[in-house]
Amino acid sequence: MAEKRRNPRVIPGFGLSLGYSMLYLSLIVLIPLAAVLVKSSEFTWQAFIDATTRPAVVSSYVLSFSTSVVAAIVNLFIGLIVAWVLTRYRFVGRRFLDAIIDLPFALPTAVAGIALVTVYDKDIGWVGKPLAKLGFTSPWITWRGFAEHRWPFGTEWHEGIARTPLGITLALIFIGLPFVVRTIQPVLQDMGKELEEAAESLGASRWQTFRHVILPELAPALITGFALALARGLGEYGSVVFMSNNKVGMEIVPLQIFYQLENNKYAEAASIALVMLIASFVVLLGLNLVQRWFARKGMA
Repeated sequence: MAEKRRNPRVIPGFGLSLGYSMLYLSLIVLIPLAAVLVKSSEFTWQAFIDATTRPAVVSSYVLSFSTSVVAAIVNLFIGLIVAWVLTRYRFVGRRFLDAIIDLPFALPTAVAGIALVTVYDKDIGWVGKPLAKLGFTSPWITWRGFAEHRWPFGTEWHEGIARTPLGITLALIFIGLPFVVRTIQPVLQDMGKELEEAAESLGASRWQTFRHVILPELAPALITGFALALARGLGEYGSVVFMSNNKVGMEIVPLQIFYQLENNKYAEAASIALVMLIASFVVLLGLNLVQRWFARKGMA
């Protein structure tokens, strides 16, 4: 009986590989996250509720989640168009355009914040200053503004673009776009044009081809890109701080955590961080459930 040949493995066996993986994940991911849970457990339940539901903190939740969701939705459409252009067309400057998509990845967030303020600030911005002179106001009301009956038009809270939810959203669009483009682009490259040509030969219109042929193939990548952009927006700090300029009512959740740490209120900071940790986990869990649903449908 011929002896079975073993396939050579570059990486060590399952036991050793699993051990290295668990050790690395524990040191880099699990232990720091567990520290947040342990630190927040120093509070009683009522103290935890009080720390995480103060008006300023609730306002930061609403601001962070609303701007992140809107930015992720905008990036979903823009990212699809950009990825389609880069994949399906050949034109002068395509490689340059493809390269600058990754620029927000490499830029320090402080540099991105300064660049955005230079464009959108109402006092010095190339775009924001002319709009402020024209009387432009951000059509977006904050939770705190709603609670205090400050309507979005005609108040000093909403003059111009910077220091408003609209400005924060533009910052999140800037830093989140590469996540969507780089998630969709490989799928479009692997898809090729054969499916589109086949649908066209069968008499399908452009909309029918996109709706029934292209979109089902892109759906998992679109959802993944959306979730990555959303998660990146929830955790963004540097560029958003520059755009909000620490203005009252414009504090994002990371800034609230920083305030607590600055005042040596570590348990309060850990409590707010725990809320965001749970929210991020729910986002990733939802992403995995949706991906499994697409896999069962044969679309992954």
